[in-house]
Amino acid sequence: MPDLDLLVLGDANPDLVLWGDVAPVFGQAERLVDHDLVLGGSGAIAACAAARLGLRTAFVGVVGDDVFGRFTLDALTERGVDVSGCRVDAERPTGVSVILAREDDRAILTSPGAIADLRAADVPPELLASARHVHASSYFLQVGLRDELPDLFEGVRARGGSTSVDPNADPTERWDGGLLELLPLVDVLLPNDAEARAIAGEDDLEAAAAALAARGPIVAVKDGANGGLAVDGEVTIRAAAEPIDVADAIGAGDAFDAGFLVGRLLGEPLERCLRLAVACGSLSTRGRGGTAAQPSMDEVRASWGAA
Repeated sequence: MPDLDLLVLGDANPDLVLWGDVAPVFGQAERLVDHDLVLGGSGAIAACAAARLGLRTAFVGVVGDDVFGRFTLDALTERGVDVSGCRVDAERPTGVSVILAREDDRAILTSPGAIADLRAADVPPELLASARHVHASSYFLQVGLRDELPDLFEGVRARGGSTSVDPNADPTERWDGGLLELLPLVDVLLPNDAEARAIAGEDDLEAAAAALAARGPIVAVKDGANGGLAVDGEVTIRAAAEPIDVADAIGAGDAFDAGFLVGRLLGEPLERCLRLAVACGSLSTRGRGGTAAQPSMDEVRASWGAA
């Protein structure tokens, strides 16, 4: 197998996105809404975004032997992601998320199913050996993998590869789970603003990012309409987001991840990596769902001059 640019480990599942008057009312009240059934999972969306940008990308996760699992693997394959390393478990259901979407916010209900079942032993050694970079998504959901990430990341770095983590939200709201101890083995940490503050225990975003960066990684923070913030040692930079007509922000953070990692793998300086990340995240909001509007590198160059 040819060398991979990026190996993504983590979550993949369908998202059932409901639009309109989505606030539920109990008492058997029925409301009519619009819906989309799209590929979900932070890892799956980030893998698709990276493939769209031209990286040779593989994804490893666990799905069930059911209609949702087949939908998930087909959607990844259609977008150029290698899923040969995914495990299909006939005894477990594929995870699924129901997203109640408003213009400015969303609520997410997730049935984890097999999402949390991934273990280090599931990752094919040949994929690990061939990957230039290994990215772990949804750290707090990956309860089967996260305790094994230190050894896995040590092996990646010993072979000259690099590593990254997107923590995503912590359903328990404890914001620990070993992540702080893992950071010395992480080259890039990719939280959003709320996650960075919660993990660091700091109210100020720059102070939070600096505290996390002091543990070893570059910290690249998604800051919504404000763009992004990156800290590398003593260096702190910001990149503003350009105005854009937003159709849906689902998956924007995962496109940000892919953009930043593409920049890193291209050897770009920190400022250009961050600009590329913000551009990718912003452009991905042009369409509904996490993957519909992910930009190509040509689109990024044409619209943003970020690469």
